[in-house]
Amino acid sequence: MLENDPKTAPVISEDQRFRLLIDAVVDYAIYMTDPSGIITSWNSGARRFKGYEESEILGEHFSRFYTDQDRAAGLPQRALDTAVSEGRFEGEGWRVRKDGTLFWSHVVIDPIIDSQSAELLGFAKITRDLTDRKMAEETLKQSEQQFRLLVQSVTDYAIYMLDPDGQVTNWNQGAQRIKGYLPAQAIGQHFSMFYTPEDREAGEPQRALSIAASEGRFEKKGWRVRMDGTRFMAHVVIDAIRSDTGTLLGFAKITRDITDATQAQQALEQAREALFQSQKLQAIGQLTGGIAHDFNNLLTVILGNLEIVRKRMPSEPKLSQLLDNATQGALRGVSLTQRMLAFARRQKLTSESVELSALVQGISGLLQSSMGPSIHIQTQFAEALAPVLADVNQLELAILNLATNARDAMPHGGRILIQAQERLATEVTGLDKPLAPGRYICLAITDEGEGMDELTLASAVDPFFTTKGVGKGTGLGLSMVHGLAEQLGGRLILRSEKSVGTTAELWLPVADDSVAQTPPATPAQAPPVEELRVLVVDDDSLVLTSTRLMIEDLGHRVLCAPSGAQALELYERNQDIDLVITDMAMPQMDGAQLAKLLRMRQPNLPIILATGYAERLEGFATELPRLTKPFKQIDLVQIIGQTMK
Repeated sequence: MLENDPKTAPVISEDQRFRLLIDAVVDYAIYMTDPSGIITSWNSGARRFKGYEESEILGEHFSRFYTDQDRAAGLPQRALDTAVSEGRFEGEGWRVRKDGTLFWSHVVIDPIIDSQSAELLGFAKITRDLTDRKMAEETLKQSEQQFRLLVQSVTDYAIYMLDPDGQVTNWNQGAQRIKGYLPAQAIGQHFSMFYTPEDREAGEPQRALSIAASEGRFEKKGWRVRMDGTRFMAHVVIDAIRSDTGTLLGFAKITRDITDATQAQQALEQAREALFQSQKLQAIGQLTGGIAHDFNNLLTVILGNLEIVRKRMPSEPKLSQLLDNATQGALRGVSLTQRMLAFARRQKLTSESVELSALVQGISGLLQSSMGPSIHIQTQFAEALAPVLADVNQLELAILNLATNARDAMPHGGRILIQAQERLATEVTGLDKPLAPGRYICLAITDEGEGMDELTLASAVDPFFTTKGVGKGTGLGLSMVHGLAEQLGGRLILRSEKSVGTTAELWLPVADDSVAQTPPATPAQAPPVEELRVLVVDDDSLVLTSTRLMIEDLGHRVLCAPSGAQALELYERNQDIDLVITDMAMPQMDGAQLAKLLRMRQPNLPIILATGYAERLEGFATELPRLTKPFKQIDLVQIIGQTMK
């Protein structure tokens, strides 16, 4: 406990206490103007901030501190008008010192009203230099009554004094507004009543006074408690008040409610974190898409050569089994690249109107057989459910992935509940990127499994993240579903609680009435094609050779070019080319650019674009037939027949 001998402590009046209070405030420039804005008082803090002596500035208009642009825009008078009409003006902006330099200031202007006549006496103005947080001492050069009016008129800051023991000795309107106590309720009480119970238990109030007494000043941010029990984030400054002889007279305390500013800063930090995560996923998506593209080239070579070998080798069961195993391994690679492209949102989607209840019913047998006998699947679909806009094959794969994850979370069996109902985008909150306005169908798959903690849930959709152990999962299942939902204009939302279970919500946009329901397509029979002269273009030599062998095996003649420029040269020397099959992603000149130049030479030349993922095409290139890698010989037969018919 800080002690002061009452026999030696000087007796000071209430007005002197107010003067000492203002004299002790070293972090704010506080001065007054008359109703027209003419400066009537000037303190040392203002002199330090702005560079003017009292004799230079008294009688001058306060607008001289504003920049030329602000004066031209009428900002000084608007500030006074706002203070009168709204009871207070607060703002930040550039101000000008005497030497012409600029400083960024936080300004509060309060009108001073005579309580009896309601006459406007002038304005109390508080300025804080935010350019340099180390403020000099502020000495107010006003009459005792002016100091009282000034302090009592400030409502944005709680300004009050404490005796050496921490008892409140006066109370301004700002303190009443921020903390909720009337002067009679606060004066005489110990200031620790404003602290939280945990801070009082930790000795924070006494520590603050000890630091202020020993170092002259204490500053900190922390939670404080209002009279109604609610908490607010406060910025607190406590300055020690000493007499000329160094005797501790008490403390000047300024508190500001910074709850809104703190919440805004937290929101900004969350937005930055969300942006970082988005940029991270975008970079990983680009990398994943590029890897998948290269894998598709390799798989095209492998599958193509396996097909040719199978056709030409003798019929031996052991060799056939080896080829079957190799083909199955390559097809598993195709499935992996599809998941990678789904995460990167680069797979080619065929959007159509899909009835979710019919789709789930159609794959119910596959789902149940995949889940095993210990898993019970239950469905609940709202009546007259609107169709969604989706790719049927990719959506089936997504549902299977989510159901498989649910099964793996219940190693001892359990129930998987599949539900669907119509929802609005406004019903989803807390997303880093909000859903586009409109109607959605929420397809929810819920399990009764182990659930996920917050750390696991935060990483669940990251590519290659898995909790299934080495060799038991690629870590791309949820990434694929996430990428598919985003590409369709929807969202994958995971909700989970440890030891309770997980719900995966797949939000898909409702299909417009203009989108017709598309029945399952059956592959069209390729018409027979006579011998063609085909120009094949690909910058990957392995793909180029494999494609040539497969086309030659179909009875066609083939010319090969490893680049767009060489393809143009070959075409100039061979005007009898019937068909061009070109890779889309090539350096210097891509497939679309090559197709445009070839069409300028021969407008009706059949051209097929081969692609490892769904690149964005423009102009006439969007109408060209596309051959998706990895492709097999039957795919070549099909697309050549359709293109040449």
